[in-house]
Order: sequence, then C-alpha cells, then structure tokens
Amino acid sequence: MFENLIATLKSEKRKIVFTEGADPRILEAASRLKKDGLLESILVGKVDEVQAAAKAGGFDIGGMEIIDPAAYPEMDAMVAKMVELRKGKMSEEDCRKALMKGNYFGTMLVKLGKADALLGGATYSTADTVRPALQIIKTKPGNKIVSSCFILRRDGKDGGDEMYAMGDCAININPGEDDLVEIAVETAKTAKAFGIDPKVAFLSYSTKGSGKGETVDMMKNATEKTKAAAPDLAVDGELQFDAAFSPVVAATKCKGSPVAGQANTFIFPDINAGNIGYKIAQRLGGFEAYGPILQGLNAPINDLSRGCDANEVYQMAIITAGLK
Repeated sequence: MFENLIATLKSEKRKIVFTEGADPRILEAASRLKKDGLLESILVGKVDEVQAAAKAGGFDIGGMEIIDPAAYPEMDAMVAKMVELRKGKMSEEDCRKALMKGNYFGTMLVKLGKADALLGGATYSTADTVRPALQIIKTKPGNKIVSSCFILRRDGKDGGDEMYAMGDCAININPGEDDLVEIAVETAKTAKAFGIDPKVAFLSYSTKGSGKGETVDMMKNATEKTKAAAPDLAVDGELQFDAAFSPVVAATKCKGSPVAGQANTFIFPDINAGNIGYKIAQRLGGFEAYGPILQGLNAPINDLSRGCDANEVYQMAIITAGLK
C-alpha cells in the first residue's frame, strides 16, 4: 500500500520535522527512514537529550539536524513572522512563549519552508498538533475545514491488499452538509494516493429514504452537493453500510447505483459513527488502521497516537511526506 508514496519519496528529496525529537520511538523511526533513503529528518529538542536518547537506543541519527528552540539563532525572525501571521491574535510575548514548544516551533519550520512536512503527537494531544497547524499553516484555498480519514488495510483473498478509506473519524464532531462535501472530496483524494479508485458512500441508518430524520436528510443533501462539486467522482447516498458494501444487499435495496455494493470510501455522519466504525473494522475485521491522516491543510501535517510504536511512526512519516 506504500508503493506510490515510497516511489515519490525516492524520486524527490523531502524533509520532515519531528516535534518530539528525544522520544525513542521517533529516533528509531528516523534512523530507519535514513537507512532506507526515504526522508531527511529534523529532530526538535535539546541537543544533548536527543543525542543521549539516540545513543541509549543505538539509533543512527548521524547527519540529522537537531534544533533546540531555546538556542535557535533565527528565533527573532520566526517570532516576528508568527506575530504577522496571527494578525493581532497573539502578542510578541505569546508567540515567543509558544515557539519554545516543539509543536509550534516545528509548524513554523514548515511554514518557513525549512521542512516539507511535520509529524507530531507522540506526547502531544491531537488538539495540540492541529491547533498550531490551523493557526499558522491554515487551510488550502477553497477549503474551510481540516478533516481526517483512516486507511484500513488487510490481506486480500487474492493475495493483494484489501483497502478502504473512512472519514471523518477524528476531527469534526458534528459536520454540516457543506463540511461533509469537503470531507468526501478530500477523503477521495487521499484514497487515490493509496491506489484506491474511490467509490464514495454517504452512510446512514437509511437507504434511499427507507428511514426518516435530520441526519438522513443531511447525508442525502451532502451526496447531491458532492455530485455537483465533483462530477467525476463516483458518489451515492444516503446508504446503509450493508447496501454500500454488499452487492447482494445493493441489488435489493438500490439496484442500478454506481456505488452501492462496491463502495470503498465511506463518509460518516459524525465523529461518533466514524470513530466507532473504523475501530470495529480494526478490531473485529482484522484491518490495520493508518491515521488519522489530516486533510485540507496547506502543508502535510499529521498526528500520532500517544500509544504509537516506532513502526507506526515510520509508516505515518511516509504517509505524511509522501502525500505532499
């Protein structure tokens, strides 16, 4: 599933900043990325602490840039730029204080073009990774929100990868119709990057009017708006999961649908449904879950689970920088 992303990283020299540079999981992943020739890493943290942690773990970080915000020679210029970006919402003192933290400092390195991507969250919360991104990197032109998706993967019966995309499972608690359109379009783009030909299903407890309610209307309306916004995208809704996934059920409930029975990109009505849905697939279905992959930002920034291991860091680094 990483074939396209690895090919991109081997053909284009890219640099990723890790906001928690002294964390052994980060160091192990960075060492592996170096060994595999995929990415250059910037490690944020106190130089002696980073080097000591690397030595203790036996990780090769030779040649990697280690930056301590407290000793950064260009800090005054960085502070001035952040004050400008915050447009009166943060004072110079506030910005300087924030930039002493790895999450804000790393985000500014991306903003200033000193790094191509950022991966954080090994010790920070999701909010502490997303907030600096929203304040400094901001959303892409045409996007009003940041969203997320998970890529679910397991070994297929034919020996290949069985993969699906699911959004939004981590960021938007109660998205509106227009938010759902953005989520669907961005999730389809992410799916394509992993080699999935997206067939997008807006999920509900209703299939084509079989149930009634506000969320049913919302998913139906979001489907129509997505069709108008992305006419080349295969989209249908509102669909129950069985109608979206099973060709047998689809033949009964919504015959003739371009998506029902073959959907591979699932859009949930809210974060409750999305978070529960992907975790059921992960735990009961035996799928590996990659994400949350943040979507809609002006630069590739992603969040780790605080319970991640070094292999997850390695994989998310490839995803983050490879999707640039």
